[in-house]
Amino acid sequence: MKKLLLHLDTDPVPSAFDQAVVYDAGVDNIIAYGGITRDNVTPHVHGMIFTRGGKNLKNSAIFIGGSNVAASELVGKAVKKAFFGPVSVSVMLDPNGSNTTAAAVVRKVLTNYDISGKKVVIIGGGPVGQRSALYFIKEGASEVIITSRSLARAKAITEQMKQDYGVDIIPGESRSDETVAKLLKGAHVAVACGPAGVCILPKSAWQNNETLDVIADVNAVPPMGVEGLEVMDNGTEKEGVHFYGAIAIGNFKMKVHRGAISALFESNDQFLDETTIYDIACKIDL
Repeated sequence: MKKLLLHLDTDPVPSAFDQAVVYDAGVDNIIAYGGITRDNVTPHVHGMIFTRGGKNLKNSAIFIGGSNVAASELVGKAVKKAFFGPVSVSVMLDPNGSNTTAAAVVRKVLTNYDISGKKVVIIGGGPVGQRSALYFIKEGASEVIITSRSLARAKAITEQMKQDYGVDIIPGESRSDETVAKLLKGAHVAVACGPAGVCILPKSAWQNNETLDVIADVNAVPPMGVEGLEVMDNGTEKEGVHFYGAIAIGNFKMKVHRGAISALFESNDQFLDETTIYDIACKIDL
């Protein structure tokens, strides 16, 4: 029986990127729909769960994507509600690639590096930054800071994470180069999760820092998010700090993405999201 994947995208046109990864993961065919919302998703789910039964259900799966992370998460909740007890298929939730990217960031940082008891500063409080924070806490980091240019927004993010995941993340303000440098005092790891083409971590903020061991950046569009870092850096040591660039992180992100898609077809009852995709990433060789 062929492996079928229902691709549900909250954007008007389903992502070609996500579909290419699905085929590379060994899926036989994709059924893709754009413009998906929590209100119109149920018939699509029923189309997948009522056409196959018993052991054959594991040969069908659902992928939820889209650039709007909040909207995609609402679709994920609606998909769960559309199932009937054991009559379900496995689901992967990875809007904007945020879950697989964050998993790749943390796994790269942890290459031959023990994060236990260390301080981590994440510059940028978007979905990738938030998920990276979760994974660093899971791996034993003693202190994780998430920043925003607005301290009020950073506080709102960390309060929501406390409510959703029960984790204590410290809010920080990254309004200026000076405030970033101050946050990095005593830090061991810095991760730049800012917008494309914006340098949010200047060399003046990390150079001569006595505690920094690792710096990672998810931005692949010049200028880099970290001054002095290159997209191909893959543990490259510069001035005593190991750097990981967006291409090195992205190459591993693709492995995680394909691995998670493949895992969907192992059973019919998995829900791979920000809390579970990292577990898959940990089983993949760097």
